[in-house]
Amino acid sequence: MSSPALKVCFFLQRRYAMIGNATAYHIKKAFPDAEFCGLVSMRESLKFLKRQKDVTYTSLILDEDIHNRYRSEVLDLDYLRALEKEYGIPNLMPYLHVDRVLMHEHLVREYPHDERPFSHNDLLRILQVTAKAIIRFLDEERPNAVVISVVGSTASLLLYHIAKKRGIQAINIEFARIGNRIAYSEDYRNFSWVKERFEEIRRGGISPERVAAQKFIEEFRARPTPYDAEYMQEFYSERGRFDIFSFLHPKKLTRSIPWHFRTFINDLGRIHRHDYTDIFIWWALWDKLKRKVRTFVGFSDLYYVPQATDRYAYYPLHIEPEIAIMLYAPYYTNQLELIRASAHALPIDMLLYVKEHPGMVGYRTRKFYEELLEIPNVRLIAPGVSGTELSKRCSLTFTITSTAGWESLVLKKPVITFGDVYYNDVPGVARCRGFEELPYLVQKQLVEWEHDEDTLLAYVSALLEDSVAADFSDFWNRAEAYKTIRDDAGIAALSKKLASKLRPTVH
Repeated sequence: MSSPALKVCFFLQRRYAMIGNATAYHIKKAFPDAEFCGLVSMRESLKFLKRQKDVTYTSLILDEDIHNRYRSEVLDLDYLRALEKEYGIPNLMPYLHVDRVLMHEHLVREYPHDERPFSHNDLLRILQVTAKAIIRFLDEERPNAVVISVVGSTASLLLYHIAKKRGIQAINIEFARIGNRIAYSEDYRNFSWVKERFEEIRRGGISPERVAAQKFIEEFRARPTPYDAEYMQEFYSERGRFDIFSFLHPKKLTRSIPWHFRTFINDLGRIHRHDYTDIFIWWALWDKLKRKVRTFVGFSDLYYVPQATDRYAYYPLHIEPEIAIMLYAPYYTNQLELIRASAHALPIDMLLYVKEHPGMVGYRTRKFYEELLEIPNVRLIAPGVSGTELSKRCSLTFTITSTAGWESLVLKKPVITFGDVYYNDVPGVARCRGFEELPYLVQKQLVEWEHDEDTLLAYVSALLEDSVAADFSDFWNRAEAYKTIRDDAGIAALSKKLASKLRPTVH
């Protein structure tokens, strides 16, 4: 009797190592004979995976170990040319430019720090050793599927495209941006399974989620609330300027100084044997101090108070550095120039409201905002102003891939995007692929665009059908214990959904 054979390769990035391990634990319930392997991003994650007893991996390879080989690697341009011919998109440069650490030293240092820590030849050697390791890994492990939490590094992008080219199922985890719902997709540029279901519904299919979709739309319009409102509130609140230095309170210092001292001594000991993704405490403290000073000085004199009589388009600034820009819109990474082009494309009587993201308070420099305000029809809106209210009143929303575009669509507003994002699949959303076409897109969206409620309802229905409620952000961003993650009902449901998407090989 034939039996399905399943082997899943997880890209176990940072805190997803715990979530991915818990997912594998639950997948074993659906496929008891399933096997697992993993590409791990950080050494601490590898230590956890080797300690835990829930899942046995046939192989675990560490990106940081792979990276270290570049120092002794002989650059082979013939190999890279062959690699480019086989796996280029259409060339190899996107594999490097997607990586925040390699290209900008971000994550190791705080934005707006921006220095390239590696030479051009070093970057080529890093790409070479990483590609070799991943190809060898896939050759040896021969998985049916790879599951990637975030495509945001050289290793993860290589794993995704090499797997796809070889016919290995590549599955990405995506935020559905409705409540805490999570979806899976075989294409990081959109929600592939949601898109398929959406088209079926548009052709006359009946969705069991139609009533729930209608309720969501009606409730959102009545009380527009960001899907991540609680999470964003952690970044921003209307506190006094001196509150940012509350860490200097004697009670807090008593607790923090010993920890910082121990960390400092530990970092000194590993300065000559550290991994390229390691964060040293002295740089972390220096960057944090500068951010607190910027926040203390403040930007309130630059903020504009929205006026009821204004006719405006809306542009929400993105967090940087993020895959929203580096992966989904690699040719629009300069938001200042993007805003300048958008402002110039507007009718003469329209303003462009630019709102800061709550998660970027204190990170961007005052100079950035001052350059922004040199554009005549741009107005800077404070991060504490409701983005959904701005969407509700605007005439048009510009965005790269922001949730604000989705919220504006639900609020019956025309949208222009500059990147690959799931709601581009909804007819009526305009995807801009060049600044020269932008004024004409603006005119078309302002004059010809009409809201299609049935199409929106069909898409929301498909999104609800093919997503699962799970506290993914909580587990990713907060230091939850592994057992809490493993036993969470949402993670169990998310794992069950993933199991239903996997395609075992029948022997």
